[in-house]
Amino acid sequence: MIVPRVRLDLSALEARHGGRLGVSAWSATRVAGWRDEERFVYCSTFKAYLAAATLLRVQAGEERLDRLIPVTAADMINHAPVTEAAVGGTLTVEQLMEATVGLSDNPAANILIRELGGLEAMRGFYRGIGDQSTRVDRLEPEMNRLDGDKDTITPARSAVNLRRLFVSRDTPLSTGSKERLLRWMFETPTGPGRIKAGVPVGWRVAHKTGTGGYGPTNDIGLLYPPTGAPITLAIYYHGVRASSDSENEAVIADATRLTLSALGYA
Repeated sequence: MIVPRVRLDLSALEARHGGRLGVSAWSATRVAGWRDEERFVYCSTFKAYLAAATLLRVQAGEERLDRLIPVTAADMINHAPVTEAAVGGTLTVEQLMEATVGLSDNPAANILIRELGGLEAMRGFYRGIGDQSTRVDRLEPEMNRLDGDKDTITPARSAVNLRRLFVSRDTPLSTGSKERLLRWMFETPTGPGRIKAGVPVGWRVAHKTGTGGYGPTNDIGLLYPPTGAPITLAIYYHGVRASSDSENEAVIADATRLTLSALGYA
């Protein structure tokens, strides 16, 4: 089915705040985008896809949710809200996934990539869901550093990936895997000022944030209106260095409102 593309103009929002904004959104009947074929460093938004890749291994019998994995001091890097307290002990694969998606724990993400089979296995996951363009080049935290096309994605590709995993009938995720991943994305406390701040009252949001610390401020996920099918939305914003975190988050909230209006949800 061909879904018609509607006009989305975010030039005024970019002009007001500076930086570069990329947006792609799919509803059941319309698609909207702004700079949606340009590349943006994805930062921690990839962690939702990492969890999906791990869950596919669980489904295939190649991994177990309850497998215990040692957590060592050598694993530690910045932002370890779960793994730091576990150094010298173990965490299950499920706990590592929840820490990665829910609290964006960086050591947990690196451990999961290692257990997945490394960066090449992560590339294989993307290719397996039809994504031939997303780059996978480095681990945390180096992946957040802007370096050409390394560790970048297009908003259009990200929105399609979300749709393939969570909306399409041919999703490779089982019902249980999808429900588990969505629960973590619904319950995450990160980024309340981003997509969540831009949806109407009564909507629910399952999302994953990403932040570069020097301008990149991202949020991707599924928006659930009170009735009807969910909307997949990917927003990547490379703000100016002088902007505060709250200002960058407000840009994403405004982009969400404008995108929903273009899709007919005003």
